[in-house]
Amino acid sequence: MDDTSRAQPNGTPERPLTDAGDPRGRPDQGDDRQRPAGKRRTTTSSFGTGRRESHDATPFYSRNLHRGPAAPGRILLQALMAASSGVPPGGGPDGSAQACPAASELPLDGSPWVDRIYCHSAEDMSVIPDGEVGLAFTSPPYNVGKEYDDDLHLAAYLDLIQAVGQEVYRVLRPGGRYVINIANLGRKPYIPLHMFFYELHMRIGFLPMGEIIWRKARGASGSCAWGSWMSAKAPRLRDVHEYLLVFAKGDYSRPDKGISDISRDEFLESTLSVWEILPESAKRVGHPAPFPVELAERVIRLYSYVGDVVLDPFMGSGTTCVAALRTGRHYVGFDVEPDYCALAEARLAEASRQGDPGASSTTDPRQ
Repeated sequence: MDDTSRAQPNGTPERPLTDAGDPRGRPDQGDDRQRPAGKRRTTTSSFGTGRRESHDATPFYSRNLHRGPAAPGRILLQALMAASSGVPPGGGPDGSAQACPAASELPLDGSPWVDRIYCHSAEDMSVIPDGEVGLAFTSPPYNVGKEYDDDLHLAAYLDLIQAVGQEVYRVLRPGGRYVINIANLGRKPYIPLHMFFYELHMRIGFLPMGEIIWRKARGASGSCAWGSWMSAKAPRLRDVHEYLLVFAKGDYSRPDKGISDISRDEFLESTLSVWEILPESAKRVGHPAPFPVELAERVIRLYSYVGDVVLDPFMGSGTTCVAALRTGRHYVGFDVEPDYCALAEARLAEASRQGDPGASSTTDPRQ
């Protein structure tokens, strides 16, 4: 037994004291308010409060629990510490530290690669120069499509997501955002895809900005897969939500300036962490997970400027591209399915011709 855990007379180990006299290693808070016996203020007492933005969590994440290369918080801590330097942890696919490339200041109108869709894998987006995209918003398909293989193993699926994520990182402007709509899968076993997505994209160099819960409300609660009915034997949760994971490149704040077109009320609603947006009728669309245009438009107005390029690397039928067009942004879309590419072209042509194609009532049969 070392000298930091000496035994007390009653046989219990004595915890080491700090200079401030707190056996838990925390300095005296200097708060004279009365507290119940045995109740002390902790350095994490502000966690989960509405004033989280003013709370410094660095001491908490610097404790031994989060130390070591395999510690669960290590990757997150490295990403957070990189925010002030502009250099991602690992810097990219080869692990070398790289600063974010500067964005071009040339106007985008007339550029040959914008306002187009590409019918091939987003694993290769070499048509897009470095640092030109303001926002990427996508909903990766769960079964990816016949060109990728309908039944990828999880590791192969994540390899694909990583390859696309590396390209997204390259084409984003400094401070640009990558928003990913994802749902967890299965019950036996339950696959927490959003956890894999966090680790994967933070290894690429993305900084986590937060997550939005898309609550699909009563329109998505018709599942009967509740497991053991009215019994504790094996009840199953019925998901009525999906995630929007929000990442930033290099910095949480965009260094460039632009025009925002979000109203006060929209901003107040959109900055809440739960969005309640009804899905479209799955029966009408012929798919259990329709993707509403309203979701894409809200993301675009919150996280991009007017005139930005909005990228969707898994565009499906082009919903994100249509939303970008409707909100005064440029778009770029990629998909491997020729049928989806043709449908996206038709929808974009209608949007361009009519100005307001009523696309918010049209859904994107992705996933």
